[in-house]
Amino acid sequence: MLGGINNSLFLISLSGFLVVAVMIVILKWAFSGNKSVIEREKRIGNEDEYGLLKVAHSPKNHIEGEMLRQKLLSVGIKATLSQTKNGPKILVFEKDLKIAKATLNS
Repeated sequence: MLGGINNSLFLISLSGFLVVAVMIVILKWAFSGNKSVIEREKRIGNEDEYGLLKVAHSPKNHIEGEMLRQKLLSVGIKATLSQTKNGPKILVFEKDLKIAKATLNS
């Protein structure tokens, strides 16, 4: 045919290019979930809409909340300061909730 009597090497290399092309198409499809380059608006939720995070404290403002969050971080508790519909809240995981409340009350 193309190169003489034995064309198996040519066909094997051609099939390798075909496999790579199919993989490119599959990976482009799999990892193109979000085509928008514009950030969505942040949605403020209720206290119970944060999954595994529970409310440890309700500070008066974000400055006080950040100071308390830093206090929890210095003890080794992961904490998040978030704005909810009822004002700012410090959220921690449920396993750390008792320790966080005791630390913030001391």
